[in-house]
This record gives sequence, C-alpha cells and structure tokens, in this order.
Amino acid sequence: MATVRDVLENVREDDFVEYFIFSDHDKDNPLEFYGRLGQQVENAVKESSKDYIWQKDEFHVISRNVNDLPPIIDNEERLPPHLYGVTHYGENIEDEWFIVYLLIQLTKNIPGLIARVVDTDGEFLLIEAADFLPKWASPEVCEKRVYIFDGEVHIIPKEKEKEIIFVGEALHKIRYNPQVTRAPDQIQGAITSRVQGYPDKIQELLHQTNAYVPAAVAALLKERPSLIAPAVSAFCHRDPVDMRACRAMRFFPPETRVMCQVKMSRCLYAMLLHHKYTPDRRTGWCLPQQNSPDYLAHSIGIKLACGFEILVSQCKVKDGDDLENDKGWLRYKQSLQDKGYFNELLEGSVGYTRLETEAKEYYRAHAMYSQSPIGKTVLDMLNNLEVDVEGMKRAENSLPPPDDDSWMEISSEDLDKILSERYGSNRPNTSVNDISTHLTSFLEHVSGLEGAEHPLVNKDGVPLRPKRGVKKNKSQDQTRDDDNNRISFDQEAFTCAVQNILDFAVPEDSWDLESEESGMSSYEDEVEMDLSRKKTDKRRESEDSQGKSELKQYMDQMDRELSKTTMGQSFHKKPAKGMEDSFSDIESFEPVDIDMNALKNILESYQAQMGGAGPASNLLGPMGVCLEGLEKK
Repeated sequence: MATVRDVLENVREDDFVEYFIFSDHDKDNPLEFYGRLGQQVENAVKESSKDYIWQKDEFHVISRNVNDLPPIIDNEERLPPHLYGVTHYGENIEDEWFIVYLLIQLTKNIPGLIARVVDTDGEFLLIEAADFLPKWASPEVCEKRVYIFDGEVHIIPKEKEKEIIFVGEALHKIRYNPQVTRAPDQIQGAITSRVQGYPDKIQELLHQTNAYVPAAVAALLKERPSLIAPAVSAFCHRDPVDMRACRAMRFFPPETRVMCQVKMSRCLYAMLLHHKYTPDRRTGWCLPQQNSPDYLAHSIGIKLACGFEILVSQCKVKDGDDLENDKGWLRYKQSLQDKGYFNELLEGSVGYTRLETEAKEYYRAHAMYSQSPIGKTVLDMLNNLEVDVEGMKRAENSLPPPDDDSWMEISSEDLDKILSERYGSNRPNTSVNDISTHLTSFLEHVSGLEGAEHPLVNKDGVPLRPKRGVKKNKSQDQTRDDDNNRISFDQEAFTCAVQNILDFAVPEDSWDLESEESGMSSYEDEVEMDLSRKKTDKRRESEDSQGKSELKQYMDQMDRELSKTTMGQSFHKKPAKGMEDSFSDIESFEPVDIDMNALKNILESYQAQMGGAGPASNLLGPMGVCLEGLEKK
C-alpha cells in the first residue's frame, strides 16, 4: 500500500521526463562519490547545452540513496545509489529528446555510467523503435528493461520463467554481458536518427526576431537569455488574476520601450505568435496597424512585457508565503485530489488540514514542483541591473534583420514528405483493379469477437487465416479441460447457421441421427415419430409459407416504390452471360455488377474526402489498400 510520502513524490504534471544515472560507485563512500559524479555530469551538460533554451526546467540531477535517509522505493525495490533528475518539457517535446542525446553522450564519455530515461508513457525509447521490437515486447513486460550504456541502447531480454525484472538485476546483466543486452541495429538506428544533428541542431531550433520592449525587459534578456522561456509561458498561460497585473504594468511600463533583438526557441516563438492579445489602451500600449511593418515587433514586445510583469507579480504574492494563489501549488493539490490523497475527507476537517499541511511542506521543499524561484530571480535582477536606455536606443540602428519565419508554414507536399521520411512508405500504391479483389478477400474473411480485421496474407497474397467453409482441426475447437470453463465453439456450424438464416433456408432435421445412436425400440415408437414428424413438417410449412408471404409483400411494395424512381439506372450492369435460359421471360434483364458499383462508390467517397479522413480511407486502410494518388486520376 502506498504511503503518504509515496503519493507526494509520484504526483506531478504529465509533461515530465525522469532520468536515472547509475555507476559502479565506490561502495565505501557513495555520498562523496556521487557528489563528485553529479558535479561532473552537471558541468558536461552545461557545456553541451549552453545555447539551448529549455521550455520549463533545465537538466539537473541530485544524489539519491547514498546516505542514511529513507531510501527511494520503486515497486518494492530499493534502487541502488544513483543520480536522479526530472524535467518538465511543457509544449516542447524536443526537450525530452535533447535529454536523451545528453544521456547518450554522458554514458559514452564517462566510463561505467548506465542511464535510464522514462516519461508518462513509460519506456518511450521503445515507442520510437516500435516497428523493430521483438514479439514479446509489451509495455508491461518492458518496464525497467531499457537502458543506455556506452552510448547505445540496451534491452534486457525476457526470460521464459519470469516477466518482471529489478533495476539492480538489469544493471548487473548489462555490465557483465553487454553483447547480449545490446539492442539490434534497427532499434539503435531508430533512436540515433531521432537525436541526430545535435549539438549543431540547437542553432536550427532557435529563432531571432526584433521586439519593441520596455528597456528593463531588454536588459534582463541580454543578461540572461533563458528568461525568455518562463516569460512566454507566463503570458500564454495567463488567467484573469494575471491580467490585473498587465493592466497596471508597475515594473515594466511602456514609456521606456526600445527596439532590440530577442532569441527564443521556435516552439516559444510559435506560441507567442499564435496567442492573440489586445492591450488596454489606458496602460499606454498602442499598436500600429496590422499591415504596418512594425506591427509584429510591437505585438511581440507587448506580450513579452506582460509575461515578465506576470512573473514578478506572482513573486510578490509568494512573498507572504501564501500558496493559495500559487498556480503550481493549485495544480499540485488538484493532482493529489485526483490520486485520492485526501481520502475523501471533508475540506477543513482535522484530517484534511493535516494532510494539506504536509503536502504544502513537501511542495515548498522541492523546487521541481514550483516555478516561484523564477519570479524572485527576475525581481532581484531587476533591482540590481543598470538599464542604459540611451545606449539601447543608439543600438536600434544596427539591429540585424529578423529571421525568416516561413518555417511556420508547411504545404501538403512537404507534410507528405516529412511523414514519408519519418514513418516510411512501405506500402505500394494500389491500382483500381486491385481494390475489388481486396474487398472480396475482406468480405470472405471470418471476423473475430472483437470485430473484423484485415486478413493476413503471405507474399503470394494467399490469406493466412481461415475463410468460410475451411475446416479447422477439431482439436482446436474442442474444450481441453471442462474445469477451466472454456467454451467449445464450432465455427463452421455457426457460419452455416447464420448463412441459412440469411438465405431463409430451414435446417435439415437431425432426429434420424439421434435415433441411430439410441436405436428404435419398437414399431409403435416409429409410428409415433412418423406422426410427430408429419405434424412438425406441416406446422413448419405453414410458418414458412406465412413468413415468405409477408416477405413477398414487403418485396413487392419495395419494387413498386423503387419503380417510380431512377435508382435502378444508377447501377452499373453486366451482361447476363449464362443466364439466358433462367431469365428468358425477361427481355432486357441485366444483372447488377456488385463489384463495379462498390468500387465506384468507394472512389467517389475517397475523392470527396480531398485527402482527409473519411469512410473510404477508414475502410480500406486497415485492409492494406493505399489509395494515394487515385484522386488525381
């Protein structure tokens, strides 16, 4: 059963990535060893990410399980001593993969390191390489089996007798038998291609633009460019309470605005641009017309100024140690409620207050859950910075032009190319003549209890699953053990019964088969059975006649209604080859071409989709039919 501390440690926002770094440490003094190792890791990461702008949290590690404090327990296992870190990446998933790149480099450059990285989806490295995983790999089985060692991905193979593994056992297998745990080259390639391009890729992910901002904002960003991220996040996630601060603008008034160049990640730039904001004119903000070349710089400047104002205003609230207005605390408290931390206690009760007080103490003690230090940092820097407004105004004339932001727009052809490079294009285009064959194969396939699936075929196109009428081994249909409450299901008999119902056919009587097994005891029994059968046959004939009569009435009525329409002319017909004798009384009989009509309707539906999702692609996609390019034919 989870303790109160377990709940407090495990509850956090969903946009996080956790990383664990293990080493063959000095067992005599792990505290000192991991202290030095942590500093070495921090220095290496700082050098590799000096130009990187993190969305929310930077890469940071702490030592765990290296002293006499209560150990960290993970699924009833005390983890070995290690370095631990958690980073919230917000809207920028690239932060997560940059951390993977950093871990690969750390394990490659520092001997003996083994890293593990997970997020809310678990072992997300395997998700990236899902096309190349072994059959036994599933989210439950693969937990604690994926690691990074010597710059490569290692997967602990599953053993037949067990499906779970502990971290200590996995580390031992990797260190002493790495050739067995090393993942195949296809998996290595999938992960390598995802982080390919770093560290040069850092510059490609940045965007520089000009912004008309208060001089204090320009000074802050010049002193610490990474402050752009919390400012943009604060503005984009603002609420009515934050907007009150934006109407006052006590710390960043618009009168001191200057034009300067700001640098941010592409993700932050896109967020800032797509958040519409009209400032209150009473605060002194005035925007030029939207067709003005200065509009973009003025708009970005106002949004950045509001973001910094919100950060400082939140810090002023926290000076009184009032967590009730702390957004981070409110989100954390809501997560605790969702996890059942308060045990359905009434708010304000003694038990509720005690748990809430303990949660507040834990929240204040762990900076990873709180963004409050950012506002305090901004305020402290603002009080100590010397803002040279005149010098900034002189520098306006030598500003470089902003970067081209055409990367924000993408054509459908470029998107198709990206998707093809990302996920591959292994399926060949299907010709029009092949669609009918696929449809027939799909319709003849026997669906399972969970619905219809595309029948598997071999390289020659032969279905690998049984079709209707194909007999299976009886031993597969019979119950192995009656005590296991298994159901014996005769697929062939069930299919025939359903087909008889659809064809309005009456199944043959099976009394004679039963009589053969039991034997006829006497002539009288035979006479009685004869009479009983005749009565049953007459009753059935009466019921069938009545049912067919009602059906014929419906069919006749339907024919009369359809005869007044032109629907019959809309179907494609085919010559009645071999049917002249059967339909000699109908001079102009032409049977409907079912395959051609189905093909026509599917193609018309696909063209109407205009490349989007729709019934045609949803129907044919799971069947392995690719209609790409047919809309142009």
